[in-house]
Amino acid sequence: MKEQKYILKNQNSFELKDIFECGQCFRWNEEEDGSYTGVIKEAVINVKKENEDIIFTGKCEGKIKEIVEYYFDVNTNYEEIKEKLSNIDEYLKTSVEYGKGIRILNQDLWETIISFIISANNNIPRIKGIIERLSQKYGDEIEWSGKKYYTFPTPEQLKDVTVSEYRNLGLGFRDIRLYETTKMILNQEIDLEKLQSNPSTQEVREELLKLSGVGPKVADCILLFSNLKRYDVFPIDVWVRRVMNDLYIKEDDETKVSKTKIEKIANEKFGNIKGLAQQYLFYWRREN
Repeated sequence: MKEQKYILKNQNSFELKDIFECGQCFRWNEEEDGSYTGVIKEAVINVKKENEDIIFTGKCEGKIKEIVEYYFDVNTNYEEIKEKLSNIDEYLKTSVEYGKGIRILNQDLWETIISFIISANNNIPRIKGIIERLSQKYGDEIEWSGKKYYTFPTPEQLKDVTVSEYRNLGLGFRDIRLYETTKMILNQEIDLEKLQSNPSTQEVREELLKLSGVGPKVADCILLFSNLKRYDVFPIDVWVRRVMNDLYIKEDDETKVSKTKIEKIANEKFGNIKGLAQQYLFYWRREN
């Protein structure tokens, strides 16, 4: 492992706060200088923006350029996506303008599955704390710049962990779900590699729903925020239900608005990039 640096020049769809605070990831923390540091598989990376340049420094195996260009999905043209969404209606235009620096990350599938199982009925500081404790206890330590960081544990590293050991990390009712899902992956009941090569979003979704602790919303988050990269899903939580009702459905009681109704409107309005529309709308509404 060696320390490396890489600079991406002239990036206009790349704002650190928009990327790391929009609810898609849990292992990035803001530093005093406004940069963010996180762990990408076996790499520790710090990301800083100066004018229109993005500066990556970190400690990693392999080339830092390849790691960050893949993870931050650098080859996807977000200017094109934003233009397409902004032309749908004024609401989208406003939300895209607000979250103009969002990029959907290519996160490791296994880590995303476990992270979003942990996220069920949970708040972000607590989710981050649990993931950090899990990594500290069962992942590998990386020392960089005078600090210790930890990789997210692999299924093999979790194979002997008991339900009560998960409970001790503060997982609550999710302890059994983490335990069962890990066993299912280890026993090849669900083959993660096959999921990544299956072009059918619906088939992949059905496989994910077999995992313990994965319901429809968690499955959609995994499909959108992992390296499965399916933009044709529309995760619905309280914020998304609220924004869709306020803007398009206008029922008196938003809690009574059905998921089916929301999905139908999302399909009609946003088509096969509805996952991206969801992210801009969610972030805009939650932050305002």
